[in-house]
Amino acid sequence: MMSAVSSVFGISDQTNSLINLPVKRFDIKAKTPVHSQLKNELQNTINNSGLENSIKLEENERGITVHILDDILFSSASADINSNSTDILKRLATLIKTWTNDIRVEGHTDNVPISSLVYASNWHLSVSRALNTAYYLINSEGLSPEKVSIVGFSEYRPVAPNTTPEGRRNNRRVDIVILKK
Repeated sequence: MMSAVSSVFGISDQTNSLINLPVKRFDIKAKTPVHSQLKNELQNTINNSGLENSIKLEENERGITVHILDDILFSSASADINSNSTDILKRLATLIKTWTNDIRVEGHTDNVPISSLVYASNWHLSVSRALNTAYYLINSEGLSPEKVSIVGFSEYRPVAPNTTPEGRRNNRRVDIVILKK
């Protein structure tokens, strides 16, 4: 059947072999070796970068989340990606783009009201940070735009209480969520 399709549509035998290649995807509920492979590759990348204190992995019902604290990616009250953060984003993107799973980039802030002429609120800042991170991953690192979505949560999805400087630091982050299939 494939040879008939090949001759009608001009698909070469080489292209046919590409069509039948296995795709990488994971199902978080199954805890498959493929899922473990992705998580291990991400953790090794984080460890090799020396950024274990600023980048954390979490897995849950949504998929695998890479929490990147804002001090790596951005200056205070800014959504412009720091030039020194592009190396780790490149390493993460190299792994992520080999998988077929959709990616969601999420921006988060602490609960301290922003005082900026550029951003009217923490909502604006969180969306801009997610958007700029996604644009970087798409435009500079080649992630497929069809796989990427963004969301800004502002202060409303904290991972720690906002009552201490450390808690607020942990809440100012961008999450890259590799969504389960």
